[in-house]
Formats: sequence, C-alpha cells, structure tokens
Amino acid sequence: MERTWWKEAVVYQVYWRSFYDSSGDGVGDLRGVIEKLDYIEKLGVNVVWLNPFYESPDRDNGYDISDYYSVMEKAGTMEDFEELLDEAHKRGLKVILDLVVNHTSDQHEWFLESKSSIDHPKRDWYIWRDPVNGSEPNNWRSYFTPSTWEYDVGTGQYYFHSFAVEQPDLNWENEEVREAIYEMMRFWLDKGIDGFRMDVINLLAKIDGFPNAENPEYTDYLANNPGIHEYLKEMNEKVLRHYDILTVGEIPFVTPEEGLKYVAEDRNELKTLFHFEVADDMPSWDMVRYKEIQEKWHKAFYGKGWNSQFLNNHDHTRQVSRYGNDNRYRKESSKLLATMIHTLPGIPYVFQGEEIGMTGVRFDTIEDYNDIAMKNKYREEVEKGRNPVQVFESLLPLSRDNSRTPVQWDETEQAGFTEGEPWINVNPNYKMINVKRELSEEDSIFNYYKDLIALRKEHPVMIYGDYTDLSKGQEKLYVYTRQFEGTRWLIILNCSDDHTIFDIDVSIDESNERLLLANYNDVSGKDVLKNTSLRPHEARIYEI
Repeated sequence: MERTWWKEAVVYQVYWRSFYDSSGDGVGDLRGVIEKLDYIEKLGVNVVWLNPFYESPDRDNGYDISDYYSVMEKAGTMEDFEELLDEAHKRGLKVILDLVVNHTSDQHEWFLESKSSIDHPKRDWYIWRDPVNGSEPNNWRSYFTPSTWEYDVGTGQYYFHSFAVEQPDLNWENEEVREAIYEMMRFWLDKGIDGFRMDVINLLAKIDGFPNAENPEYTDYLANNPGIHEYLKEMNEKVLRHYDILTVGEIPFVTPEEGLKYVAEDRNELKTLFHFEVADDMPSWDMVRYKEIQEKWHKAFYGKGWNSQFLNNHDHTRQVSRYGNDNRYRKESSKLLATMIHTLPGIPYVFQGEEIGMTGVRFDTIEDYNDIAMKNKYREEVEKGRNPVQVFESLLPLSRDNSRTPVQWDETEQAGFTEGEPWINVNPNYKMINVKRELSEEDSIFNYYKDLIALRKEHPVMIYGDYTDLSKGQEKLYVYTRQFEGTRWLIILNCSDDHTIFDIDVSIDESNERLLLANYNDVSGKDVLKNTSLRPHEARIYEI
C-alpha cells in the first residue's frame, strides 16, 4: 500500500463566514482565518478546507458562484486569499478549496449569455428543454424545490437546476464547458492550493432523455449516471494528475462498490470521497447499522481506495447533538465520537467548533434561520396546509444552521466572533462552551483532539491498519482492532448513556499491553479486562 501525505492528512473544515470576523461587519472573512491560523496549527491538523469564497449573490451561502476567478466582498480580496495561503504554508498547513462545478449562479456571465437567446453560442452551456404538454419537461424533484425545472419567459424554455432555481446546472456534455472548468481549476492550482473538495461531483452526468422518474421523491436519478466516470477521467488526465494534491469528492447515493469506482487507485479519477450512508441516511444514532456501514466500506476499499470519516459539516447537524449527548455527557460523548472518527479507516475531518464540543442550536422562529433548503421546505409544507408549528419542529433537528452558528471564541458579547451584528445568531450557550475556556482546561475536548491527532502522526497503524469489528450486533459497545506491520490496537467505545459491561473476548499480549488514550482521566493501563464496567460514553485506545 503506497504511503502518501494526503492519506495521512487530518482535515480541518473552515466555514469562513462563521469562523472569525476581522472587520466587524458581522460576517467571518479570510483575514479572520489568517488571524486564527495559529489556533488551527495548535490543534495539530495539517490540511485546511475552505468553503467557497468566490464572487456570489450568496443565495446558498457561496455555493451559487457568479465568478470563479474573484473573491466575494464579504470574504475579502484576492490578496487576502494569497496571504492566507502563504501563511498557512509557512505553518505546514495545506489548503484545499471547494470546487463547485455542477452548477453556477444564475447571475454568472455564462448563464446570462445562455439565457439571452436560444441562438446564443453559450445556450448549450446549460440544460434547456421545451415544455411538455405546457408544463415541466419531466417530474424530477430538485434537492431544494419541488421541480428541477424553471421556466424562462424570455425564451419559452425551461432550464435545469439540481438545487435552488438560482443555481442552474452546467451542461457537461458540452466540451467548451469542460475546458472552461479545467482552465479555472488550473488557475487556482497554479496559485499553490493543495487540492479540492468537489461539491456534488457525481451529479455532473445526467440521464439521457430526462425520462420521468417512477418515484420522484427519491432523487437518486440525479447522481452516478452514465458518463460521470468519463468526465472525471478526463479531468484527471487534463488537470489533476499534474499536481500533487488531495481531491475528495462529495458523492451522495453511492454504494461501496460504486464508490470505489471514483477513488480506486488504478482508475485515475479522485483520491477519496465523502459518502452519506451515515450523515444523510441515518437521522439518529443506530450503533448496529453504523458498524455494518463501516464493515462493508472497509471490505470494499481496503488496499484499493481511500475513504473519509466525518459525522458533521456545514450541511449536517453538529455531531455531539445528533449522535452523542450534548447535555449530560457533552464532554465525554464529544471525545468518544472524536476517538471513533480518528481511529476508523480513512481520512478524519474536523468541522470548526467540533474540537470544543459546540452543539446544535434551537432558534425561536423560521425567520431566525438562514438555511435556504429549510426555508423552502417550510414554505412548501405550509402551503400544503400542514400546521406551521409542526412543520417548524420537524425541520429543526436537521437544519443546516445547526452547524453554521459562529465559532464561540470566548464569553464576551457575540462569543468573540464579531464586534458587529452576526449574520446568523450565536448559540446562546457560548458563555459555557468556548475556545478560551477549552484552552485553559487540561482535560478539555480540545486537548483530547490534540492528543488524538498527535497519535495519528506517530503511529501508521492508525492510518494504514486493517480493521476488524469485534462487537457485531451489539447496540452499545463498539470494539474493534487496527493492525499494521506487527502493531495491533484495540479501540473500546461505550456509545450509550449507561454503564455497560465489557464482555468481549480479546486476545491480548500482556507484555505489550499499554493504554494509549482514554476520555476518562482515571483509567489505568491494566484496566482492559473482561467484565470491566465502562462508564457512559467511555472511550479507550490500547496497544495490545
């Protein structure tokens, strides 16, 4: 198995608009990231992923790009980005950017030209179709709206959008479109960035003919269609292979077998991927199912391709609120979830604030939320006649704004995030949960993350080791080994609010046994014994 820097990466995701505001306008910015690079470096990660900061009307928080070559005013300037990149590299931090090329903003010059006339040379840069029986060309549903089609009065045709109506999809069948995208990618790579996180990259290819879906509510017809691998192989041939970079594809609706086609080392497409069998398909914690998911992905990938591990990001509720216990056992379950993500096979991702145990949020009304997907769904359901209060309550747990509240730096007003009015409200618990407090406590969640990441840098078994689940079928205990070049680790997790007996037979070489890390600080090195009582959300890592 080839060893590479990117396989050994720990990625820290910076959702910059909620990270730190250096200007006082209420929105985080690139200079704010520069000011906090020492903090990121202190954590020990080695890759920073920046969410989109390109010019944008900001209908979908930057994922509706109107100019791929410019920096939006909210974020700063190109000079700010270049300084950020330089300062990150000085600290040994690599930087990857979001690549959003399934769609653009409807304000992008390309779309404005495409929309201007049926005969315009760029008309075919987007996907246009005639009405069918005076209505939409098919019954497909977009991720954000009831239809993937929006009517344009000026030209009498519909354009296709997988997301919001303001985000028209590019036509990847058009060679000119692909070449324009490749040119843009080279622009950023030649600036010295270290890779891309590729937004919904498996949506680029569309089903030929756009037939009606038998079940339009299940939008799998938008992804993994014939032609996608040809596009990615071409992208690799023309751009990616010429740079030593990390490429991670956001790839929903994919099985392990299909996922391997995107990242297998002998296929020359991408380096790794995000799949969503957990984040999208497991709304609440299901220990048995989670272990089954890990098992099948490991079996499909080991020795062939590289996986990623995450439980939260800018689109998914904070992990300690969704999968842990953010009340009684916030510190313990934050550390347990971190232990799991960093010891399972694949690249671990840390979403800003996760390292201090930030929680999801509950605002009072729909007006307090910014999430366009949540707002659209709320309006759609209320218009159907559903009770607005019930609709609101049903959307709260998985609102994307749960993860988008500002990073809580200290106990001062607005959590030290801004001197102005924040673009989204700060979580009210910031006086108890903040970076300043975490850095002052020896037994903090932050310091536990530091220890985990340091272990990863010192021990290849944590990265390259084979994985064996010893606890299949158990609903509370998750116990597994990692083994590599004569080193064997045992990870023990009690994923519950209960005291749980460790009753799994494990062969242990007592002469080599040693405790490497535990999230309760009173565990001795010889406590890995059958019938040991594990406390709620207790996590231990042993070398055995």
